[in-house]
Amino acid sequence: MNWITHLCKRRRLYDDLSEEIREHLEERTRELIEDGMSPEEASLAARRSFGNVTLFEERGRQTWHWMSLRDFLADVRYGLRALRKNPSFTLVAVLTLALGIGANSAIFSLVDSVLLRLLPFVQPDRLVAAQNYYPQGGFVAMRTNLQAMDVAAYLEGQELNLTGEGEPERLYGAMVSAEFCSLLGVQAEQGRVFQAGDDQPGKDAKVILSHTLWQNKFRADPKVIGRRIMLGGVSREIVGVMPPDFHFASPRNQFWVQFHFDPRATQTYWGAPWVPVVGRLREGASIETAHTELELFQRRLLTMFPWKMPSTTWQTATVVPLQQQIVGEVQSKLLILFGAVALVLLIAAANVANLLLARATVRQREMAVRATLGAGRWRICRQLLAESMLLGIAGALVGLAFAYFGISWLKSMLAAGDIPRLATVSIELRVLLFTASLGIFTGLAFGLAPALQLSRVDLTESLKTGSRNAVGASHRLRAGLAVSEIALAVVLVTAAGLMMKSLWQLMHVDPGFHSESILSARITPNQAFCDDFGRCQSFYNSLIHDVRSLPGVSGAALVNALPLNGRVAFIAARFEGYPQDLGDQLNPLLFDSVITPDYLSVMQVPLLQGRGFVDTDTLPNAEPVALITASTARKYWPGQEVLGRHVKPVWENHWRRIVGVVADVHEDSLSAILPSWIDGAIYEPYSEHADLINRRPALEMTLVVRGTNDASSFGGALRQVIARLNHEVPVTEVETLQRVVSRSVSAPRSMMSLFAIFGALAVVLGAVGVYGVISYSVEQRTSEIGVRMALGAQRRDIQLLILGQGTRIAMLGVSLGLGGALVLTRLMTKLLYGVTASDPTIFIAVAISLTIVALAASYIPALRAVRLDPLVALRHE
Repeated sequence: MNWITHLCKRRRLYDDLSEEIREHLEERTRELIEDGMSPEEASLAARRSFGNVTLFEERGRQTWHWMSLRDFLADVRYGLRALRKNPSFTLVAVLTLALGIGANSAIFSLVDSVLLRLLPFVQPDRLVAAQNYYPQGGFVAMRTNLQAMDVAAYLEGQELNLTGEGEPERLYGAMVSAEFCSLLGVQAEQGRVFQAGDDQPGKDAKVILSHTLWQNKFRADPKVIGRRIMLGGVSREIVGVMPPDFHFASPRNQFWVQFHFDPRATQTYWGAPWVPVVGRLREGASIETAHTELELFQRRLLTMFPWKMPSTTWQTATVVPLQQQIVGEVQSKLLILFGAVALVLLIAAANVANLLLARATVRQREMAVRATLGAGRWRICRQLLAESMLLGIAGALVGLAFAYFGISWLKSMLAAGDIPRLATVSIELRVLLFTASLGIFTGLAFGLAPALQLSRVDLTESLKTGSRNAVGASHRLRAGLAVSEIALAVVLVTAAGLMMKSLWQLMHVDPGFHSESILSARITPNQAFCDDFGRCQSFYNSLIHDVRSLPGVSGAALVNALPLNGRVAFIAARFEGYPQDLGDQLNPLLFDSVITPDYLSVMQVPLLQGRGFVDTDTLPNAEPVALITASTARKYWPGQEVLGRHVKPVWENHWRRIVGVVADVHEDSLSAILPSWIDGAIYEPYSEHADLINRRPALEMTLVVRGTNDASSFGGALRQVIARLNHEVPVTEVETLQRVVSRSVSAPRSMMSLFAIFGALAVVLGAVGVYGVISYSVEQRTSEIGVRMALGAQRRDIQLLILGQGTRIAMLGVSLGLGGALVLTRLMTKLLYGVTASDPTIFIAVAISLTIVALAASYIPALRAVRLDPLVALRHE
């Protein structure tokens, strides 16, 4: 109850001060009455000699306390009344702020979820990741030899067929080591997680389901634990169901199965696929300790391989926090977006400050009266800042609504695969606190200049001339704010322009094939079905034959990895005539496309030399042949004849004769023909010789169908054909090839869209700012304009006078903005394709465009000025 005692004590101090002032005035009044004045005259004289009683009391109270709650509420009530009296001003200011604050809150929620929020695991600060990949045998040695950290391995992108549960379904999941879940510190919602030894041969036929799969496919049956299902042609026991918020390492995961660590399977155990490793630092260990230990371990690991490995296999041994590994390159993109949206808020705040400055000139007489009645400078500032804070808080509240819809829009527009933890983005407590703080501090920021200006009023001049006082200082400040708005808008529009040109360049890249009128569908038989290659090949031959007979189909073919769909099949290869003993150099890696003979013609990939594949190339006893791309031929046989040369995977004994050279196809993305770690590309016919990196014939193939009409109309017929041939084979990813191409640029398109929106907001707000400054200037110079017109000035002269003022603001803002853009857009270099960060055409176009916008905003006030009646203007106050 100390605060009650404090308030009572303060109340007594206030009462004592008022009583002392009253006694002093009464004593002075009595003295003046004794000197012969009437009581009324004596009272007035006593008060006149004492000074402003209200001001004296207020200053006395300020020496004892900060602003009380009562005073604060009084300022709030007055501010609400003042804003309610001018609803149009209030609405414009609140909506302007809401746009800036809402956009910032939406992007902050994204930054918070992806970059700032800790991983939802036990002691996430102890979790690390090795940035190299390791063979399975290397991982097994790692978990028994490392002392600084416990380790677990995982492998994303495991796709298996779920059969025997209704219609066959292709599921996406991950393969993990037995200690994976326990290392992260997560428990199953139902059942259990994997235990030690579950990844050993004979014990690895188990599966853990995601919460979503458990609900959708198994209807959330609590008795599903212990049940056996056919997954990937293997009977697996369901041992657990994970919580709904567990998504590591991909939100797409529907299941988790164990690795099969079998040293007898040498190719898998020491060959492909290599796996990423995560770790948990042990007590007392640091990242530096783990880094040093891993570096020493890698040197020993090279000696454990059953074949000679180059000493340059692992250049470094880097251990980083797991959160940093997950975020990856997304961090720079999100920070650039956050910086861009912060510029939008600055423009919005400058716009509202301009509105308040214009309103301040109208309120000078009001503030002069308040000062005359005893309000001090701080008191006036406090009142005005309370009004601006009310605007900021109102803008934050409306901005939250904008942010809510903005987050939904961001989720639908951004690709979940490109932004980790995108599904967790929402308006949480930290976002609410950020939005509230943004509203308060923004209110203080844009309200400070008008408050300081009005608190310095000249009482005599303000009471005599009203709103014409301090016009020059206010105009200069408002013009400066308009210049800053134009400059910031130039930066944002330049960034948007660069992104647009980059996307345009990307969309006009020749992918090396024709996507029109092609439908693609992924066909995924079980491993057991394709263990007999003849049976698998017969299925695919029948499929192509039946599809070609469908009405409207002009061609059909198969490929193991469809261009631009994100999947990579590769082999380590040797080239005839190229150095065989590479010493410490790794063998070249080639993108390995396994195709049926008609694939090149269906996709319309140009054949540059030699011939394509024919049906006889797929026969069991046929000579192994291959096609090679033009860039690969130039790299390994520069200036030499390529046809008749040979190439082979490193683990094979027979060479493949090159029978043709084809044009390069963008397999990885429109911005890159191949992934950066791939050295070339090769085509093999779909036959018994078609070895992928795992040394088995391709199981999963993509059917491409070219139609004479709308390709999307074949989807239903394709499913019927496949169901008739094998009802256990799922059909997924049925879509047009044009859709595949379009999806490949979804990430740059989404970034471009965001920058375009921010740039458009900046242009609108900047134009409003220029319009406000020029319109205000015309209002203040009405009398001057009247004099000029009375003295013979032509309307054209008046119009040029006003437009000249707008031109100066525009030119200064554009000049400053171009300088800022030249520096800041360099941060976007990695986001651009086919355009430099200082592209002159974009900079010139933006400069011209923003100048035109500013002049257009100035034209309306200039038009109003030339229509003034000189007699009315001369009488204007």
